[in-house]
Amino acid sequence: MSAFPLALAIFIVTLGSAFVGLALHVKLPDHHLDGNSKDVVKLVIGLVATMAALVLGLLIASAQSNYSTQSGNVQQLAADVVQLDHILDLYGPEADDARRLLRQAVGAAHDRIWSNHGIQAQNLDPSAIHAQSDRFFFAVASLAPKTEAQQFAKNQAMQVSASAGQMRALMFQESRNAVSWPFLLALTFWLSVLFLGFGLLARFHATVAAALLIGSLSVSAAIFLILELGSPYSGIIQISDAPIRMVLAQPLTAGQ
Repeated sequence: MSAFPLALAIFIVTLGSAFVGLALHVKLPDHHLDGNSKDVVKLVIGLVATMAALVLGLLIASAQSNYSTQSGNVQQLAADVVQLDHILDLYGPEADDARRLLRQAVGAAHDRIWSNHGIQAQNLDPSAIHAQSDRFFFAVASLAPKTEAQQFAKNQAMQVSASAGQMRALMFQESRNAVSWPFLLALTFWLSVLFLGFGLLARFHATVAAALLIGSLSVSAAIFLILELGSPYSGIIQISDAPIRMVLAQPLTAGQ
């Protein structure tokens, strides 16, 4: 489920719970809302608010960690491609075909992930560009080194190529939403209880209604941002393709 509909649902649930509490405030007998009863309700609301705050902080930390990790993976992948291209450049003119195939494979991967229809997490699957990556791998494997320097360059190219492939596979495995749904469901329930308690302890008037509306908007916006951070390949907060575009923008110089 995308972030906006879920955040909207939480907004409706929390605001609805607040208005249910306001309605109960009018209908409940007075002895249910005397001083002692209000103190107990306030204590329970405080306890629930503490638990909700802890879970909310945990979800924010988890989503932010996932986003930062994925962003770092993209930068590392771009760095691996630059290093691989440089190693093949040092190998000599014999590796020019492999370098061109490397650019083609990187370009194909970029176009699949950052397509005109937006970033698609499923396109991170390494099997999506097997044809291009296989051609590059066989081009590097078929190099016939004539010197120890070329042999070393070939070995390094094979190692970096394998590392880049592993990084892409890791990106695919980590592309799924990092938000814990049990925690999110518990948080939604606790927020509903909180807003029910807020409405229960207040009388309806414009100021209370505005406060409850702002509070509901705030918590739903926070959850919206958490869900967006937890899905870095979709939605509004997307990982930038700038590192990959910079790699593709570099000219392909002749081997030395």
